[in-house]
Amino acid sequence: MLEIPELTAQAIRDAAATIDPVFTGSPQFVHDGLSERLGVPVVVKVETVNPIRSFKGRGTWVAVHGLAGEGRIGPDRPIVVASAGNFGQGVAYAARALGVSAVVFTSRHANRGKIARMRALGATVIEEGEDFDDARGASERYAAERGAELLVDGDDPRIATGAASLALEVTDAVDAGVLPRLAVASVPVGNGALIDGVGSWLRHASAGTRVVGVQAEGADAMTRSFAAGRPIDGDHVDTYADGIASRIAIPRAVELMFGRVDGMHTVTEDALHEAQAALTEALGITVEGAAGASWAGLIQSPPTDGAALVIITGSNA
Repeated sequence: MLEIPELTAQAIRDAAATIDPVFTGSPQFVHDGLSERLGVPVVVKVETVNPIRSFKGRGTWVAVHGLAGEGRIGPDRPIVVASAGNFGQGVAYAARALGVSAVVFTSRHANRGKIARMRALGATVIEEGEDFDDARGASERYAAERGAELLVDGDDPRIATGAASLALEVTDAVDAGVLPRLAVASVPVGNGALIDGVGSWLRHASAGTRVVGVQAEGADAMTRSFAAGRPIDGDHVDTYADGIASRIAIPRAVELMFGRVDGMHTVTEDALHEAQAALTEALGITVEGAAGASWAGLIQSPPTDGAALVIITGSNA
């Protein structure tokens, strides 16, 4: 496993202590109905009860504050990102807290609700391109032309460090006897920061837990990259789950998967829809399509040897 200073156990615990408390301490519990259906205890981690309604606030808080501490962004030095919506909201929230301008690029087809919330958080949103990766290319050009700081989801390890804090909360509860020990963590994968962070922490605190990533069949670049041992980009994206709809494999995120991730697989659009509906009914909350991947992956490959972790990554449907 590649050693990264930002992803050591101590760095993750230190980062967790610095994240705005509105994003930490999220609900986590064994759900009886989901456990009965899967045949093993199902631990649900709900990352939607916060100002941006997704887990992205954890990693963006750590990364944005880190860049500000290095003097790379500030009141006169904006931060530039591309986002399908949740990452951009997290960046906008953290940037606003520091008095930093945030410029977010989205595709012209991005979720309108997410765009509205990014603007409400003070971000300048520029819609360009047919999909997320078109928008990412536009963000790179914009930052280069203006000498602005570009933050790429999945590239800066501090994003994964912040995301890892959700796994830390789970294992702390396991150690306290509140939750069962995990056999498998099922993780939705877009650009890879979440699974890299979760995998980093679980390798330290729960080495016997399998870390398995789940992608949509129509957005499987990271799955194919993991199998090949190198970044492989897709030609197009075909999934309604915009939070994991990425066709470009981030080289840094792919590199960090090895030694932290045990497996990757894909699920169909029907499976995503069914999982989203099942979680919404079981939990009584809004669950976005990308979050459904965690449960869809477990239904497709159910564990038989112990508890499973389902991460409700967002509710911006």
